[in-house]
Amino acid sequence: MTNKLVIKVTAGADAPERCSQAFTVAAIAVASGVDVSLWLTGESAWFALPGRAAEFELPHSAPLPELLDAVLAGGGVTLCTQCAARRDITEHDVIDGVRIAGAQVFVSEITKDGVQALVY
Repeated sequence: MTNKLVIKVTAGADAPERCSQAFTVAAIAVASGVDVSLWLTGESAWFALPGRAAEFELPHSAPLPELLDAVLAGGGVTLCTQCAARRDITEHDVIDGVRIAGAQVFVSEITKDGVQALVY
């Protein structure tokens, strides 16, 4: 059985269904007791900023702020270092509980025994 689920979401408002699926899976996994690490990369990087998830809308999907709050409450959320830098986002800008880390940390998370990685 998987001990940890690492989810990398590369999509934001540019691909709303894919984005919503990643956040939904992450929140459901947390609610199911799975150890979750959600990585915000590409256009999803914007959701590390206060209020940005509230701007996201997709009919028939759970509100993104609620999904993000659920993951923050029971799992971990990481913003990609390079993605943050390209958007001039610093650790002082992000929502409390969001860390900024790079590929080395991502690789160390996904290569451990008992880890399942998903990319959306």
